[in-house]
This record gives sequence, C-alpha cells and structure tokens, in this order.
Amino acid sequence: MISCIIIEDQPLAQRILQKYIRDMGTLELKGVFGDALSALEFLKNKPVQLIFLDVHLPKISGLDFLNILSPKPKVILTTAFTDYALQAYELDVVDYLLKPFSFKRFVKAVSKVMLTQGAEPAQTQPIPGEGTTPGAGYIFIKSGQDYLKIEKQVIRYIKSDGDYTRVFSSPAKYMVSHSLRYWLKNLPSSHFCQIHKSYIVNIRFIQKVSGNQVFLGETVIPIGRTFRDSFFSKYLESPK
Repeated sequence: MISCIIIEDQPLAQRILQKYIRDMGTLELKGVFGDALSALEFLKNKPVQLIFLDVHLPKISGLDFLNILSPKPKVILTTAFTDYALQAYELDVVDYLLKPFSFKRFVKAVSKVMLTQGAEPAQTQPIPGEGTTPGAGYIFIKSGQDYLKIEKQVIRYIKSDGDYTRVFSSPAKYMVSHSLRYWLKNLPSSHFCQIHKSYIVNIRFIQKVSGNQVFLGETVIPIGRTFRDSFFSKYLESPK
C-alpha cells in the first residue's frame, strides 16, 4: 500500500479524490487537509509516500509549499489551471492532473508511483514487448512506462474495474489497463476460471464453494449464473 494525503481546500474535490483513492485499492489515505501549513505540521511526524496537492490554497500556494517541503515525497498536482505546468515539472512532480479529471486519468498518474513505491523491485524489469513467453510461469504487464513481471501462480483473483482490471496476488495488488479477456487468453485455463462477468479466480486459492459464492480466505466472490454450470462441471464435479 502507498501512504498518501490530500491537500485540497474544495470539499467537492476532496470527496472525488477520496473516492478515487478508495476505488484504486493500492493507496492508504492518511489525512485530508484544507491548507498546506496544516499538512506541513502533520508531515513533520508522519511522513507519507505520496501527496495529492492543489495549487491554489489558502495561506500559501501549493507551489510555495513544494519549495519549502523537505524531504519531498512523490507529488501529483491537482488544479483547474494549466498555467503552472512548467513550474510543476521543474519541481519534479510525478504528474499534473487538470480538473475535472477522470478515474482513468487518476489511475494513470498513480501508476507512475506504484512501481517505485508499491511493488517489489525484484519483480520488475523492462522488456522490448508485452505479453507472455509460451510455457513460462510468469507474465509481463505494462504499468506506466515500465513492465511489471508477475508470477502466474501467485495471482489469487482478478477483478474487472471499468477499462482496467485489478490483479490481486500474494502479496501485492496492481491496477492495469487490461480487460478480463486478455487475462483469459494469457493465463492457463487449468488453474484460472471466470466465475462472474467481473471476476477470474485461481482455483488453487479456493478454500470453499458454498451456494453461489467462492471463498478465498476472507475474500468472498460471487458465482454468476452464466458461469455456474461450466465452473461446476469443469472443476467441482467428480469424474463418472
């Protein structure tokens, strides 16, 4: 999980960011502040990895805040004005989100932070293409400007989320720009099965099937009516 705070003086913008952070699943919100000075006091004793920072703030501006902030975590600027883009990049911000921005654009900005802050470096390496090696026990997925290597056997389940999918593995979680169809094509059908229009599960991690629900530890996933018969006949029914 990537720890973060919001510095934003508009209540509506605060609520949108809080919702996006919850929906992302890989961010842990530590605080919401209406001005930069309050956030600065908080950060003295409780550092975070990422700040969502508005430019126009009471007392001091977001850019002035960046100039005095030390040490600097990763920063994503959120603003309704385009005028500050050059100054922002001179201050080495991760991204510049122009309000109003979509969840898709938010995910793209956060993905630039995920590999350096939220993933294990040993699992990441750049490659010239994307996809899998036939018969390999791993898969490469594109995240930001990098490619992330994931061992197939540690993927517990995959959930569709609009134009993206969330990959839940042991021990990390990832948000990637692939559909469920991509995963069905690139994961072995002997272990991965679609049981719902929004879910693919790794049957190795299934601990119990009860009624129309699959239990993966504390995670409970519904079985869709369309997928129930094929799931039961292929994986659950004893051979005759």
